[in-house]
Amino acid sequence: MADIHFELVTPERAVLSADAHMIVIPGSEGDMGILHGHAPVMTTIRDGEIRIYSNPTTISQRITVAGGFAEVSDAGLTVLAEHATLLA
Repeated sequence: MADIHFELVTPERAVLSADAHMIVIPGSEGDMGILHGHAPVMTTIRDGEIRIYSNPTTISQRITVAGGFAEVSDAGLTVLAEHATLLA
C-alpha cells in the first residue's frame, strides 16, 4: 500500500514533513486513522497525541498537540496545531 504525506505546522514553525503508512489524529469526535486514499475531510482536533505508523503495527513517531485543524486532501494530511511537542 502507498504511503500518505503528512505535514504538521504550528504558528511558530513547520514541525514535521514525512511520509507514513498511517497517521492517527485526535479528531474532535474521536481518533481518526488516515491512510493513503482517504476521502477529503476537514476537522478540528482536540488536545491529544498524533501517532505516525511506518507500517501497520509500528509507531515510528508520537507528537502531542494542543488544538487546531486537520485537512485530508489529494496532497495528503496537513495538521495546523496551536502547539506541538515531539515525543522521544
